[in-house]
Amino acid sequence: MTASKDSPDARTARFRRLASVPLDTIGSRSRPLVGAWASIRDIGGQKEMLGLLVRRDLKARYKDSALGFLWSLIKPLTQLVIYYVVVGKFLGAARGIPDFAIYIFTGLTAYTLFSEIVASATASIIGNAGLIKKIYLPREIFPLASVGSASFNFLIQLAILIMATIVVGSHPLGWNLVYFFPSVLVLLVYATALGLLLSALNVYLRDVQYLVEVALMVLMWASPIVYTWAMVRDILGNGILLNIYTSNPITLSVLGFQKAFWTAGDGTPFPDDLLLRLAVTFVVGLVLLFVSQRVFSRLQGNFAQEL
Repeated sequence: MTASKDSPDARTARFRRLASVPLDTIGSRSRPLVGAWASIRDIGGQKEMLGLLVRRDLKARYKDSALGFLWSLIKPLTQLVIYYVVVGKFLGAARGIPDFAIYIFTGLTAYTLFSEIVASATASIIGNAGLIKKIYLPREIFPLASVGSASFNFLIQLAILIMATIVVGSHPLGWNLVYFFPSVLVLLVYATALGLLLSALNVYLRDVQYLVEVALMVLMWASPIVYTWAMVRDILGNGILLNIYTSNPITLSVLGFQKAFWTAGDGTPFPDDLLLRLAVTFVVGLVLLFVSQRVFSRLQGNFAQEL
C-alpha cells in the first residue's frame, strides 16, 4: 500500500531528502579573498538578472510620464541654467571663470554620476524587499543595478557636455582628454563601494538614507564645481589643509573632468601630479571596494528577516 501524501512515512522521506540537500551559507566567515571571488562568480552568473534590474530601474523612473527619458536631459540642463544665472551672473562668479557654463556643467556631470549611484544604491535593498524575501539572488546585484542605471544617465549628460563644447568652439580633443578615464574610474569605484556599504547599513538603520542625502549636499559644495580649485588654494594656502581638500576623491575626479573638457581653463592652476593622484586614489578605492563587499557579505545574512 502506497503511503499517502501526509502520512508519517511520506513526511519522513521528505525530511531525509531535505537533509541531503547542501546548504548555502549566506554571509559566511570564509577567507576574505575566497569569499570575494565566490561573490564575483555568483554575480557573474546573474548577468541577465542584473540587466533586467537595470532596465526596470530606468523604465520605472519615468513610468507614465509624457516626456520619458527626455527628463534625463531636462534636469541637468535646468541645473546648468540655475547655477549659470544665479551663481555666475547674479553673484559674479562667471567674471573670473572663462566659459563658465562649460565649467559648471563639467563639474555637475562628474558629481551627478557619483551622487546618483550612492543615493539610489543606498535605498536599493529596501526598495527590493519583496523580491529579496521571496527568492535568493546575490544581494550585491541590487546596488550594482543602481550603478548601471546611473551610468546610463551619465552617458546622456556626457553627450550633452561634448555637444556643448562643440557649440562654443572649445573642442576637448587634446592630450588632456586622458584625464577623463581615471576620473570616471575613481567615481565608479568609490560610489560602488559606498553604495554597497550604505545599502547594507540602511537595512538595519533606516536613518542612513537620510544622512546620505545631507552628506551628498555637503560634498557637492565641498567640490570645485561652482568655484575653482585656485580659489581654495588662495584661501587655504599651500599647506596641509589644501592637501586634505584636494585628496577628496570627488574633488580629484571633478578636477580631472575639468582638465579633460574645460579647454578654456588651460591657464588655470591645477594640483601638481593630478594623474598620479588619481591613480593612487583609484588603488585606495579598490581596497575600499573590497572591504565594503566583505562587510556587505557579512551583513546580508539577516536581510530577509530585517525587511
